Amino acid sequence: MSECNPLTETDVVIVGAGPVGLFAVFELGLLDLKCHLIDILDRAGGQCAELYPEKPIYDIPAWPEISGQGLTDRLMEQIEPFGPEFHFNRMVSAVEKTDDGSFIVTTDENERIKAKAVVIAAGGGSFQPKRPPVPGIEAFEDTSVYYSVRRMEEFRDHEILIVGGGDSALDWTLSLQPIAKSVTLLHRRDTFRAAPDSVNKMMQLVDEGKVNLQLGQVTGLNGENGVVTSASVKTKDGDAIEVACTRVLPFFGLTMKLGPIADWGLNLNENLLPVDTEKFATSEPGIFAIGDINTYPGKLKLILSGFHEAALMAHAAKKHISPDERIVFQYTTSSTSLQKKLGV
Repeated sequence: MSECNPLTETDVVIVGAGPVGLFAVFELGLLDLKCHLIDILDRAGGQCAELYPEKPIYDIPAWPEISGQGLTDRLMEQIEPFGPEFHFNRMVSAVEKTDDGSFIVTTDENERIKAKAVVIAAGGGSFQPKRPPVPGIEAFEDTSVYYSVRRMEEFRDHEILIVGGGDSALDWTLSLQPIAKSVTLLHRRDTFRAAPDSVNKMMQLVDEGKVNLQLGQVTGLNGENGVVTSASVKTKDGDAIEVACTRVLPFFGLTMKLGPIADWGLNLNENLLPVDTEKFATSEPGIFAIGDINTYPGKLKLILSGFHEAALMAHAAKKHISPDERIVFQYTTSSTSLQKKLGV
């Protein structure tokens, strides 16, 4: 794309389309602020939709249990009346302050959006799974090797090799075992970093012959045209064996990268953005930070906390954008004007 791309104008650019960024659309929308959202992923939902879309979350108010994807779907439904615009598979490459106090946000595709305020809701920054040091693994990615489970049905009746010893590895061993042809859990040692209850349940399945537990490390993958047929494994005792598999799930953790945000001239504290708890403003007027990307005394990295931060940030952003406008605090349960905005 060329430098003469047309300039899109909006009220607020939100960097990050996870649950907290999505709820910010709702709170800003109630105050008549239009939002564009930019996210490095290919869809909304952030980490909870990317890493555990079908795993239950238990601490969302009024939802005793809801999946990461379910929460995303409900939030998308909630913000639909406000017509947010999404820019997926994009990273913010630059933020420039203009003479009138607005910001021009440029993506890595040279899209340019002018906004009166910027909200950083980017979690811990952009994240990507750690790729295990297995020669040629790239050739099998997204066809036989997956770093997350988006749809469990895609693993039904497959021979699954799960590599790792943390919560993700154990959780998916337990979740996929009932639908898989076979499940082998491979870990380099016989101690695990997962919840004890998960480890106990896994060991019970091993005792019942429903899960294969193998100690060792993957040294190579075998197959062609992106379709894996087996993994070469060096056992804890140093033997070389082959483990039949048609799907491989390596869980080696995530690499968190703050990315270009680190170059925006904002004050940083250990790759987090310090904010005040009245406005959730950063060191740059007009730029706010909510969710896991920010830090303040007593900070709890909970989705619930991010929702609270979004509400306070929205009112501060409205005052920043329209300093002379009187803001009347209203409740959605009793305000006919808010209900009209929501279409109810």
